[in-house]
Amino acid sequence: MYNSKPHQEHDLARLHQHMLDTRLAVLVSHGEQGLLATHLPVLVDTTEGEFGTVYAHLARANRQWQDLALGAEAMLVFPGADAYVSPSYYPSKADNPKVVPTWNYLAVHAYGAADVIHDAEPLLAIVSRLTDRHERGRSEPWKVTDAPADYLDGMLRAIVGIRLPITRLQGARKLSQNRSEQDIIGVREGLSASPDQMDNQLAAHMRQL
Repeated sequence: MYNSKPHQEHDLARLHQHMLDTRLAVLVSHGEQGLLATHLPVLVDTTEGEFGTVYAHLARANRQWQDLALGAEAMLVFPGADAYVSPSYYPSKADNPKVVPTWNYLAVHAYGAADVIHDAEPLLAIVSRLTDRHERGRSEPWKVTDAPADYLDGMLRAIVGIRLPITRLQGARKLSQNRSEQDIIGVREGLSASPDQMDNQLAAHMRQL
């Protein structure tokens, strides 16, 4: 992705945390069937490999896994908070009116070639870990094994698993770093006062600069 130097994020721990906090990623690939994208929940194992490994599953009817099986490089997009930045947030505008709107945001892109998994046992492990992650915290967590075994077998036959060892990571942390300190404070205060929850989330990230 295009990412100017002031906004590049290279801290691996921060990149991993962003990925772990993202509930729904976008899997993008290009192969014999053209450019394809799928929105899907993922598991990120930060201990596996140099940059981590991502696990997920696709519907068997989704043609994207066929391109992945042929070795097509894939990109996983992990979106984060984003916010419109009004020029009115900049105190410097009073002295220099040459300002325009922009957009602040957080994002991580992970790249690699995926292994496609068909066997029932590793597939069951993936869907079980995904379910446990999202059921965690509920008073009565539902488990995959709560479903009838024959029904579960049929559902597993309808999906394929994905294991993607990450070979490259790109992080964008665009938080007005290219502006003066007073303008950064102005943007942060403006977003904090917004009624929009995502604006508030972006402002919270700006407090960490």
